[in-house]
Amino acid sequence: MFEIDSRINPELLPVAWLIGHWEGTGNGRELGGDDFQFTVQADFTENGGNYLHYILQLFETDEEGRPVQSLGMETGFWRPKTAGDIEVIIAQPEGVVEVYLGRVDGAKIELTTDVVARTDTAEVPETGGHRLYGQVESDLLFTYDRGTEAHDLEPYIWARLKRV
Repeated sequence: MFEIDSRINPELLPVAWLIGHWEGTGNGRELGGDDFQFTVQADFTENGGNYLHYILQLFETDEEGRPVQSLGMETGFWRPKTAGDIEVIIAQPEGVVEVYLGRVDGAKIELTTDVVARTDTAEVPETGGHRLYGQVESDLLFTYDRGTEAHDLEPYIWARLKRV
């Protein structure tokens, strides 16, 4: 059972259910077609500030489901605001930074990009994203749809994680 630390910054209470280490499996679809499966680890931590630090890592797996190769990662900060609003900043090592604006509604968080910035050498010419996070039966479910210069917003990855 998960308990919220009574010393947590009160501004984090709407997203405190995210805090912890999560692991699970997911599916994805490359832009233009190929499907893939992965394992995923996500960590949400707090340090007394008014934000959560976030890191997500995806791994290709072998036949036994063990991670064998990194498929990607991202890190960022989740900043709840007043009246259920939230700002999320996510950076990916492929050369993309996304700023999301969204809403927290109980154990559901919906995010839409406000800004996407890319380096000159970004591996994916991303133009926008939409993310949905929710707690269902104590698990963390998430979806991430993304758009690029060549593709409108479409499903990219989705997963179900358990708190470990």
